[in-house]
Amino acid sequence: MGARLMEAEVTEVVEAYTEALAEQRRTASDPGGLLTLGIETSCDETSVAVLRGGHEVLANVITSSADLHNQYGGVVPEIASREQVQAINPALAEALTRADLTFWDISVVAVTVGPGLVGSLVVGVAAAKALASVLEVPLVSVNHLEGHLYSNLIENPEAGIPAMGLIVSGGHSLLVKIFDHGIYEIVGQTLDDAAGEAFDKVARYLGLGFPGGPAIEKASRDGDPAAVAFPRALLGDSYDFSFSGLKTAVMNYVRKQGDSANIADVAASFQEAVVDVLVRKTVRAAVDNAIPTVMLSGGVAANTRLRDELSRACHEAELTLYYPSMQFCTDNAAMVACCGYHRYRRGIRTALDVRPDPNLPLA
Repeated sequence: MGARLMEAEVTEVVEAYTEALAEQRRTASDPGGLLTLGIETSCDETSVAVLRGGHEVLANVITSSADLHNQYGGVVPEIASREQVQAINPALAEALTRADLTFWDISVVAVTVGPGLVGSLVVGVAAAKALASVLEVPLVSVNHLEGHLYSNLIENPEAGIPAMGLIVSGGHSLLVKIFDHGIYEIVGQTLDDAAGEAFDKVARYLGLGFPGGPAIEKASRDGDPAAVAFPRALLGDSYDFSFSGLKTAVMNYVRKQGDSANIADVAASFQEAVVDVLVRKTVRAAVDNAIPTVMLSGGVAANTRLRDELSRACHEAELTLYYPSMQFCTDNAAMVACCGYHRYRRGIRTALDVRPDPNLPLA
């Protein structure tokens, strides 16, 4: 009942917007100049973006409810979805204002349909379906993880494919072999906690706040990454990840040290262990598969230590590394619009009866 109510609320408001706009929609004759509106609401960010030609970002509005979740130490799905309802229409209006466009200028609507929190996904999908229907433009569904991969192509459309993609976020740690646009193979994934999840849990345990990634990185600036020899779960020749044991090791160390534990040293040493595993496995996967290009993406891709160490390791292995600007690391609609644009150009269209899939697989 709640999901249907949110969808009805969003549809009603979006239709009210469209009734007030011009009666004719301008359609770009050059596919390269297509105006793609992207919508991303998979978790606690509400984002709307407009891209021209799949790469020129005219607007990328991001509203986060992270501050509301901070007191709970993590995202509360019900709060996230209700905040999505409140934020989606202002985000749509703001994106079009920044792009100096109206709804009728839009050529394609792209939206994240999964994976993610189902209540949050419903809001974005409902808005996208309403817009595509009223404007009579194609709707293109986007996998959130695929969107992260495409965050690299917004600023680097020339990035070479095939590539080895490392997606690291709050819910995912994946190594993806990118054969071509839309053709992937997952060669490694988390067996328990994702990297971002481990950051969140350790930060909460250390009293550093939420979200954990930025909190750990900030605390690490005053710490020694070699102070504590935390374990690395390399899992032999596997490309899979496991961070649950590392998280437990941090907690056991702090309990044993008590008040004498140096939180900055603990944070820096924990971060170093995570980064070490991510870098080693990514570079080895690329070298073993004779893939010359690495693409880093996801919220944890904003971590400066990870970017620096992966850059160093890729240089030593003679690999080309791409990673997005900070604004395109966390969940954002620009990556959804970019991915949607490329899917549209490949002839992909999505029916208006599409439903959100919180467990949507990448491959």
